Parts: sequence; C-alpha cells; structure tokens
Amino acid sequence: MEIKNLEKAIDIYAKLITGEDIKRDGANANLYDDYYENAEIYEIVGIMLKKLNLSLYEYKEGLYLSAGEGNRVFGYTNEELKKYIGVRYNKELYLCYFIIYEILLLFYSDSASYQFKEYVKIENVIEEVGKALSVFTRDIAVYSAEEEQQESFQAVALLWDELPTSTGEEQEDIRASRASKASFVKLTFNFLVAENLFVEVNRRYYPTERFKAVVEHYFEEYRGQIYDVLAQKKTEDKVEKGNDYAKH
Repeated sequence: MEIKNLEKAIDIYAKLITGEDIKRDGANANLYDDYYENAEIYEIVGIMLKKLNLSLYEYKEGLYLSAGEGNRVFGYTNEELKKYIGVRYNKELYLCYFIIYEILLLFYSDSASYQFKEYVKIENVIEEVGKALSVFTRDIAVYSAEEEQQESFQAVALLWDELPTSTGEEQEDIRASRASKASFVKLTFNFLVAENLFVEVNRRYYPTERFKAVVEHYFEEYRGQIYDVLAQKKTEDKVEKGNDYAKH
C-alpha cells in the first residue's frame, strides 16, 4: 500500500464526513477522479466506510455519505432525534418518520420510477399523509387505550387524526411545532433542510442532490419496507370489506 494513496483515501473520507461535496465538476474534483481512477484508493475508502458502518452513494457524478442502519456514532438515536427535531414522545417521532416517508414517496413510488417533481409544498404532504394513514383510523372507535399507547401505525394514525389541519395561520406564517398537521410537517421539513436534504424557497421545498442519491439507493437496498406494510394493511382492509359485503 502506497502512503500517498492512503492519504488520498483519508482526504476523501474527511471531506465527506464533514459534509463537503465531492463532484466531478466541483471544488474537490481531483478527489473524485482519484476515487474512480485509482483502484487502491477506491478499495481503501470502501474498507474504511464498511468498518465505520457508512454507505457511499453516487448520483450524477457526485459522492454522498450516509450513516448505515443502526450506526450509533454517525447516526442518531431516537432520543437524540426527538431533541433535534423538537418532539417529546416516541409516537410524535414516529409521525415525523412517517411524514418523511410520504415526502419520499411524493418523488419516488418505487425503484423503477426515478422521476422527480421539482418541489413540494406543506399542503401536498398533509394530503398524502392523511390518505396513507386513513386505513388505520377506519375503525378508530374500537381501539382500546392500551392499543393507542403502543408504538405502532395505529398510534401514529390516531395522533394525526386528532391534530387540526392548521392553527389558523396563513400559509406563509406556519410555524414548526406540535400544534397542528401543518406545523408537524413544517417541523419535519426543518429537520430535512438542516440535514441538507431539502432547500426552502418561497414555501416550496426543493430536494437536493444528496436527497436524490439517498432515496434512489434506499429503494434499491430496502425495497420500501414501510410501503410493503401499508400495502398489506390496505389489502387486509379490502378483504375485510369484501367479506362484510358478502355477508350482506
């Protein structure tokens, strides 16, 4: 192993871990070329990231780093995320997770449809989250208090169902909080903007290249696990309705 190649590999890691871009046409273009043109540098970077449970994604001649699943050093624990986002309870955090997933689905539906919208608005997200969670609130009256406290889709759906759409503020005055559906979505978007996954311009949220890279690879690696759960729930719901219809 050549020392200069090790140093180049460390340089690449250092730039990525501190959030700098490495692109073919960017300020660190030389590092992008080193990564792809030198087999030893490519291998060293791969070994380092694997040992640190980090994933490296490429999108449009740019490299993007993401923490691997369960990474306690470079990722977030639930408790850390609750403080960072500004929520108190697990079900509120899980609602934010669900909102993020629905934002993701507004741009991708599966790994075969890499067609991006230019931007989304808060009201678009509210509509999609409401539709997705409606299957869990159909029989809301029969849920017991114990079930409501469970960290489950039902608990998230019940929380969403109880929230007013807004607190009466104008669209441009929506504040991030836990007071309404709109403010919860705003709270979530603030987190995504802070993580360099979106930029906000005139109340429109535009996905960054980093978001596109992470989302593409999410579908390739995980095949939409939450989407599968939702699809199963919807199928069960249709079967249930069919059985009720047959009884009559």
